[in-house]
Amino acid sequence: MEFIEIIKPGLMSTIQDLGRANYQKYGISASGAMDKLSLRIGNILVGNHDDEAAIEITLMGPHLKFLESGIIAITGADIEAKLNGEPVPLWTSIKVEKGDELTFGFATGYGCRAYIAIAGGVDVPVVIGSKSTSLRAGFGGINGKALQSKDIISIGDAVDVSVGRIVPVEYRPNFSKHRPIRFILGPQADEFETTELEKFCTSSYKVLNESDRMGFRLEGVSISHKVGPDIISDYITMGSIQIPGNGQPIVLMADCQMTGGYTKIGVVTDVDLPYLAQKKPGDTICFEKINIEEAQQLYKERERLLSLMKVNNRPSK
Repeated sequence: MEFIEIIKPGLMSTIQDLGRANYQKYGISASGAMDKLSLRIGNILVGNHDDEAAIEITLMGPHLKFLESGIIAITGADIEAKLNGEPVPLWTSIKVEKGDELTFGFATGYGCRAYIAIAGGVDVPVVIGSKSTSLRAGFGGINGKALQSKDIISIGDAVDVSVGRIVPVEYRPNFSKHRPIRFILGPQADEFETTELEKFCTSSYKVLNESDRMGFRLEGVSISHKVGPDIISDYITMGSIQIPGNGQPIVLMADCQMTGGYTKIGVVTDVDLPYLAQKKPGDTICFEKINIEEAQQLYKERERLLSLMKVNNRPSK
């Protein structure tokens, strides 16, 4: 069913799900939502499977017109969403009617990415296991591109979902809280002296304008190598923290390549990737080292919370 007409696309709005999880061995980027937690919660609120495709918007949001009635939820950063000129509550399922218009402003506060989940999910072709838009490869989403004016977004069949479902404030990701980004040691951590690792963990870094969905370039205290930055290229995953020759960290993000030849001092924990993904140019980041057992426990706690959300937001019979 045709559901949304794009009046204005915003700065960069794309169709994303949880990405192409099983094709990295073929050199295909995973892509998918930058903030997967917000996407998953949005889908839960509207009765979808949490891996369903939604609209990811960045920094400046789109202007949308609804062609039919339905249920949506907006999660992630506050980008001044308004329905027919009235503010829209975040982290809540709401009803939209045929002819309604949804507009956004700018991400002037904390966070820079929001997600529009729609009951029934975005109906675009599955390409290599995912609906996600891969901008660099030019496939997925709608013709492999960011959304354009006059694009029409169709949706699938929705389950019977009630409006007013809400995530309590205490369970919402708090993007305004200044907190370290936790990481585990990377495969080349022994290429750095202990003093350099300590320096990395006690310094702050600024997100540069050159950052994008492929990776965040950071500026701050330079980290030195024991020998040099280059290694034989090996596997890279989202969250890998590379230290190139200039000593300025690069954190690989959703659209990252599959192999790289720079030393990796660490890998950001899965639970903290959403908080990192909400950083915008000019924001500062600090890092905290934890061990893999702690990272696994944090992951289990988050998945337990999402399971409870699913139970409390089951579709009506």
